Amino acid sequence: MEPDLFTAAAEDRQEKDPSASPLAVRMRPRGLDEVVGQQHLLKPGSPLRRLVEGSGGPAGASSVILWGPPGTGKTTLAYVVSKATNKRFVELSAITAGVKEVRAVIESARRASGGFGKETVLFLDEIHRFSKAQQDSLLPAVENRWVTLIAATTENPYFSVISPLLSRSLLLTLEPLTDDDLRDLVRRALTDERGLGGALTLPEDAEAHLLRIAGGDARRVLTALEAAAGAALATHEAEITLETVEATVDRAAVKYDRDGDQHYDVASALIKSIRGSDVDAALHYLARMIEAGEDPRFIARRLMISASEDIGLADPTALPTAVAAAQAVAMIGFPEAALTLSHATIALALAPKSNAATLAIFAAQEDVRKGLAGPVPAHLRDGHYKGAAKLGHAQGYIYPHDVQGGIAAQQYAPDAVRDRRYYTPTRHGAEARYAEVVERVRERLGRPGGGPDPSS
Repeated sequence: MEPDLFTAAAEDRQEKDPSASPLAVRMRPRGLDEVVGQQHLLKPGSPLRRLVEGSGGPAGASSVILWGPPGTGKTTLAYVVSKATNKRFVELSAITAGVKEVRAVIESARRASGGFGKETVLFLDEIHRFSKAQQDSLLPAVENRWVTLIAATTENPYFSVISPLLSRSLLLTLEPLTDDDLRDLVRRALTDERGLGGALTLPEDAEAHLLRIAGGDARRVLTALEAAAGAALATHEAEITLETVEATVDRAAVKYDRDGDQHYDVASALIKSIRGSDVDAALHYLARMIEAGEDPRFIARRLMISASEDIGLADPTALPTAVAAAQAVAMIGFPEAALTLSHATIALALAPKSNAATLAIFAAQEDVRKGLAGPVPAHLRDGHYKGAAKLGHAQGYIYPHDVQGGIAAQQYAPDAVRDRRYYTPTRHGAEARYAEVVERVRERLGRPGGGPDPSS
């Protein structure tokens, strides 16, 4: 049977018995004005609003690709488009559907359009899971406008969607929902007749916990609210307490204020545990941040800083690992991002440690602040302009690639810091090799001993 989730019969059942549907479905917006968040896509004159209001989207665009983290409203926007334009809504998931199912929907859409004049919106969730050949099967329907395709993805469509489909699509980027967005959604669900109809109240501490565990996901916060409301109603309570929320979602409220001391204290403890190579403590603090709903991008940024500040050249793979983790986190979001952050945290905690790169730049900056700068040696100055030679610029410069060994014995630093040594490598991990190299290079440059060490 065609996987149409919003047939007339289904909608009729929902109207007669709203409680038969999950709260997230009941609270699904009926129009763009009820959508929370994504205001950059909903402002007057925006392509999405023009599409919904029937004034036409961008020329040539016959499909829409919604790119954003889970729970940000991709399915909701697709449904709103279908309702506002009075089109059939058919949903497929790329996880379970294949070319056969896609072709069946397209053929059904052609029949509905020709026989009844009813156009179809095909919502394809997680299109990035479709192969190139499977995505190719959508092109005839898009090109001939047999369906209005709305595809959703949590991955960068420039990497995961074929170019012909991307070029025919309006690409809309959805942002993670803020706490204010989710708060509006929760309070609407508490009072709206489609939701809980004012039957229960929600104190601030319970509301705050719901927002924390939601992780910016509207579906998750409404599901948790529905479970807690069911438990409260079953015991004839007038409010949904924090204890009820904790019991129903099986997650204790973590003491963590994203704008206060706990935010900075736990983040500090995470980095210091990594610096101290205590992998278990580091994972504990990472878990606290994740469970409290901390922004995964904030965690990833701290890990990137740690990779340079505390590990550096002792393990040259640490920074690439942290950067890759940050990129992955930005693309996948929670809950899967927890795995990536764990991967990076463990790698950094167990890596050999060195703060030599940190001390080196601090020492160099301190000398500059003290006025130890001076003019750039004449032979190092730019010589690519008329008159440079007359000024002596770039004259006498020795091109290192022309010298055996690739190291030219000439002065590079200004006179004021000619004998300063900023980088003092440790003997930890891979940096031990750099310790040997830097001394050989300094000797070749005629700087044995190198003068005073600013880090000592």
